[in-house]
Amino acid sequence: MYEDFLSGPGSHSFAGTHSDCVILRRLLCMMRLRIFILLHLLLALAGCAFAQGGPPYFTNDPGTPGPKNWEINVGYIPLLYSNNSVSHTPDLDLNFGVGDRIQLTYENAWLRVADSAGETKYGLGQSNFGVKWRFYDAGENGLSISTFPQGFVNNPNNAVKRGITPASQAFLLPFEFAKKFGPVDANLELGYNFVHDGSSGWLTGLVLGHTFNRLEIDTEYYNTSTYNPYNSQPTLDAGMRYRLHNPVILLLMAGRGLEPASHNQPYFVGYFGVQILLPTRAYNADNPEPKTEQPKP
Repeated sequence: MYEDFLSGPGSHSFAGTHSDCVILRRLLCMMRLRIFILLHLLLALAGCAFAQGGPPYFTNDPGTPGPKNWEINVGYIPLLYSNNSVSHTPDLDLNFGVGDRIQLTYENAWLRVADSAGETKYGLGQSNFGVKWRFYDAGENGLSISTFPQGFVNNPNNAVKRGITPASQAFLLPFEFAKKFGPVDANLELGYNFVHDGSSGWLTGLVLGHTFNRLEIDTEYYNTSTYNPYNSQPTLDAGMRYRLHNPVILLLMAGRGLEPASHNQPYFVGYFGVQILLPTRAYNADNPEPKTEQPKP
């Protein structure tokens, strides 16, 4: 989901006007400021909310499904720009727990790409393989930190020639942080995307929210940026998780870009789907809280 969001229609035609050195200095200054602000938010959120990353949000968290447990997310994801769009119809996200702290991930989507000329194309997106490792865990109320390296590769089809997926391959190296302050649970993600034959760049994400029995309501700030050429796509969204019945959770999210809409700045982003947790015996049916990726034994 991240790779298609960053390389939305028109992103490859974005033309920078600064030298590489000026762009790099600007990017580094922006990242220092962004990291400073987000880290202070993470440490100062006592008494405000409960939240957790992962679908339906772009931001991930350190949670994993648990030993031999599955977390399956299926959703419709529209990314709408001023004169083009990319939609995941649907997006399939498979996660399998290996031990208490490791998660294996595979994600792909059937894409609908509409360009400015009015032509609509359909095809398989890039395959996303990932391994999440929660290497620091201070318990339920303490700090948790994970890393979630992921690779994005094109499949042996004609999606690149038809303009459905970018020609570049990518390797994403993010770190996720979670800290609970009483009723508060905040998730922060920082990472770098290494792109072969394309523009590399940073990502930052922060999810905050509150849970009401079976209903969890959240808000998210998420930003991806590239340099050479420079481009930034900050978005703000709100969403919810509602436990329909074990093991099914309803996932909803809607938001928009913070920059004026253009061919590479979305005016709408969304996620509409369900999460299935398997096997059902691994989850506590008496606990109504939608604990994404962190089931109770």
